[in-house]
Amino acid sequence: MFLNKIILIGNLTRDPELRSLPSGVKVCSFSLATNRVWKDKNGARQESADYHNVVVFGRQAETVAQYMKKGSSILVEGRMQTRSWDDKTTGEKKYRTEVIADRTQFGPKGGQSGGGGAGAASTSAKAPASEGGDVDTIEYPEEDINPEDIPF
Repeated sequence: MFLNKIILIGNLTRDPELRSLPSGVKVCSFSLATNRVWKDKNGARQESADYHNVVVFGRQAETVAQYMKKGSSILVEGRMQTRSWDDKTTGEKKYRTEVIADRTQFGPKGGQSGGGGAGAASTSAKAPASEGGDVDTIEYPEEDINPEDIPF
């Protein structure tokens, strides 16, 4: 069995670009940054970032282009695809690996990272400061929740 599935949660590194195919289908492309935090063998906090090229088609492309901007948080679910073409100026073969999004979900407003992904509760995580801030913490509501107040 083979599987080509990717789920990313990150922030846009540039404003989305919306174009149309000759058939009229809308195509939106943007770049997404994800990060990873760990402690090295000396116990020092390390962080690295990865950048992903994302392509969205159809109505989702229009929605992403309308509501998202550089710094916005987004969840992307889709598949990896590598395409190739011949460069017109040099004649050499070029390659580009992209995430073809099947589904997108906007993150919290204000470009905060964290928070839940697909269908998460309303509690959210604080974004770590880019200059070596604290480790992610979860903000819990201060008041107790009465089960009778839940509408379902």
